[in-house]
Amino acid sequence: MCSLRQAIEVISSLISYSHPIKVFAVKWQLIRNKLEELCSSLTALENCDSIQNPILSGMISAILASANDCYDLARRCVDLSYSGKLLMQSDLDVMVAKFERHVKNLFGICTAGILTQGFAIVVSRPGVNARKDDMRFYFRDLLTRMKIGDLEMKRQALLNLYDVVVEDDKYVKILVEVGDIVNILVSLLDSVELEIQQEAAKVVSVISGFDSYKSVLIGAGIIGPLIRVLESGGEISKEGAARSLQKLTENSDNAWSVSAYGGVTALLKICTSADSRTALVCPACGVLRNLVGVDEIKRFMIEEGAVPTLIKLARSKDEAVQISSIEFLQNIASVDESVRQLVVREGGIRALVRVFDPKSACTSKSREMALWAIENLCFSSAGYIIMLMNYGFMDQLLFFLRDGDVSVQELALKAAFRLCGKSEETKKAMGDAGFMSELVKFLDAKSFEVREMAAVALSSLVSVPKNRKRFVQDDRNVGFLLQLLDQEEANSGSKKLLISILLSLTSCNSGRKKIASSGYLKNIEKLAEAEVSDAKRLVRKLSTNRFRSILNVIWHS
Repeated sequence: MCSLRQAIEVISSLISYSHPIKVFAVKWQLIRNKLEELCSSLTALENCDSIQNPILSGMISAILASANDCYDLARRCVDLSYSGKLLMQSDLDVMVAKFERHVKNLFGICTAGILTQGFAIVVSRPGVNARKDDMRFYFRDLLTRMKIGDLEMKRQALLNLYDVVVEDDKYVKILVEVGDIVNILVSLLDSVELEIQQEAAKVVSVISGFDSYKSVLIGAGIIGPLIRVLESGGEISKEGAARSLQKLTENSDNAWSVSAYGGVTALLKICTSADSRTALVCPACGVLRNLVGVDEIKRFMIEEGAVPTLIKLARSKDEAVQISSIEFLQNIASVDESVRQLVVREGGIRALVRVFDPKSACTSKSREMALWAIENLCFSSAGYIIMLMNYGFMDQLLFFLRDGDVSVQELALKAAFRLCGKSEETKKAMGDAGFMSELVKFLDAKSFEVREMAAVALSSLVSVPKNRKRFVQDDRNVGFLLQLLDQEEANSGSKKLLISILLSLTSCNSGRKKIASSGYLKNIEKLAEAEVSDAKRLVRKLSTNRFRSILNVIWHS
């Protein structure tokens, strides 16, 4: 192990040896100035037990290596044996920079307090209620170890740093305020040591989650190193880098930087690779999803095959991958008909229907996301709706409307509600499939929103003559509507919706007959007298010549 005394003697000897040199006098004077600064600092430490400090020991070794290189340059300048002036000037400039770095590093460990804290290998982490100054001191200590420590010290410093920032948000603010720490973290992303790169990526991922500090990371030039990690880093490093980029690209201003550094290609490569893990693929999809808002980048993605790649991921058996890829497909095709057509051509609708299929092993969350995507991508086009019906989507939707989990069932009702507002053919198909008898069951739901959607959807379906006849064939349907009408308080929203359905049914002879011959006519007349919306119209409909005699007998009995 190298000693302080040895370093002091070597540097003093080198200073003396350089004085007679006549060539490049200015350069050599700069070198001597740095050597004297080093010698002064090392002499001040000579009486300390610094040899037990591994950081200082590593620094001394580096200083001695640089001094030996400088001796070689000094000898060639004394002998005039150098090969060219320009080359020697360049070598001397490099030497000045090396000694300048040694001076700064030595100053860094001194100001961090390492040499005045008993040379502890690691400064103890302050307690939970520690003062801000104590935390700053701790972070400065970690910063010094990251800058000039050996591999193990850097790794341990990064681990400690990560443990602190994930524990409490306030520590992230203090960390960012400590001098050069963000710049050091950015530089460590390019480390050839995978462990160092990995731990740095984890810390950066935490910091990037805070909106207040995203600009600090961007200002430190974080995008390029993160992309390089995606291209050639270790798996865990890539995961941290992808998570950071996903958070940073939530602001579309950073999209161009990702694209400029080749990020789109790197991200698509990750999504294409069969070796990529879920923890990497999901944030990679998230970054791509954030970038599609920039039209030029979206076009480049399409040219690079993003759509078929993400459709393939939608067929994955992994829930998180399915959801991430489906979200991307929604975003990229949401306001662009040409991209929507591409999604259809590449089999996107079939893939989504398969995820939604109750026979598949997909989770409720995946099915919910697939249904959202199907609505957004397909319900605006009659042609796409026909395609959905050909793939068996109506039967799937009816299944979940009847037997689905609460969350999926509610989404199925909303989807059915939207479909009922489409073409006559769609309404007929829904009537044939059996939607009306299921919608009736939602008319007495606790939620007014659910009751309203069911009533409006049912009213839309029975507006089709074929569906009306089918609906009234089951006596229970009309009877249930009249029963609910009798239960509802006057002028309630649900009562108005029920009356609107009954109005539609009066367009059918059998419907009018069943309503007129029921025991609820007096209730309907009272509603008309109470000025309940559409109740009078319903009475007039029921009071046609064909039914007037029946009504007179019933109303005046």
